[in-house]
Amino acid sequence: METIIEEYLSYLKSVRGCSERTLEAYSCDLSRYANYCSVSGIEAEKASPYEIQKFIADLTAESISAASVNRCLSSIRGFYRWQARFNKRADNPCTALRNVKTPVKLPSVLWEKEMASFASLPETAGILWPERDKALILTMYSAGLRISELVSLCMENISSSLDEARITGKGGKERYVFFSDEAKAAIAEYLPARMARLAMFGINGKKGSLFISRKGQPISVPGVRWIISRYAQQSGIGKNIHPHALRHSFATHLVNSGCDVRIVQEMLGHSSLSTTQRYTHVNLENLKKVYAKAHPHGAKKKGEKNAI
Repeated sequence: METIIEEYLSYLKSVRGCSERTLEAYSCDLSRYANYCSVSGIEAEKASPYEIQKFIADLTAESISAASVNRCLSSIRGFYRWQARFNKRADNPCTALRNVKTPVKLPSVLWEKEMASFASLPETAGILWPERDKALILTMYSAGLRISELVSLCMENISSSLDEARITGKGGKERYVFFSDEAKAAIAEYLPARMARLAMFGINGKKGSLFISRKGQPISVPGVRWIISRYAQQSGIGKNIHPHALRHSFATHLVNSGCDVRIVQEMLGHSSLSTTQRYTHVNLENLKKVYAKAHPHGAKKKGEKNAI
């Protein structure tokens, strides 16, 4: 079982172009499944739909979140799909299995005024590297970047006018993203400081990562999370602000402004439209709150009844 899992992971890396993080997730899920099969005396290559369904039921009974259970099922589906495709098995036993129902969880979003306030924090907070941090926040927000896309953003992939860049997203898919005038101005202000910093270490500033650490090294994913968390503590906004919240805010603001959801899908690099459509639900929730606050029957004082 371990050998065939390694063969499958190798296929995902070399042919499908999956990231290391994705491969780690698949490996973890399939190792859990392989261990279950071993303990239960099941030959994984010959497992029936019932046996896989029982494994999923056992995960649910362990109080593992529905999202994690569904991710595990997705990993197993892909594993058997690969086996069927390359004639290692005649069928895919997961074809008829459905995902576990998950509660609708709306993404954490900063509204326009909150986002403007957060983006301006580096100028006033007096912490870290103000020029870099403002450019970093506005770049993530104005282009709707994933954190992995931000850290891999290189000078060579940015237009000379600083208004667009070529991004390699999940699964090696390329797309173009665009920067707002405010983001362009912030990047332009940051670049001389970046060049000077790299020159201190004898590094050519015309190439390499756009965002760097004070030591002249490409900024890391944990580094970006730490930067955002530091400003989140300073913001006083009272929301769960993390790097992906900037991407959520980008998408929500576009949908709220009337942008077609399919265009937003392209800008985000989503494979599935259903993933993008959740941002319409965020807008609906906001509209409900506005209605409840504004309509005479929407908001009632405690113990007060509507007179009809």
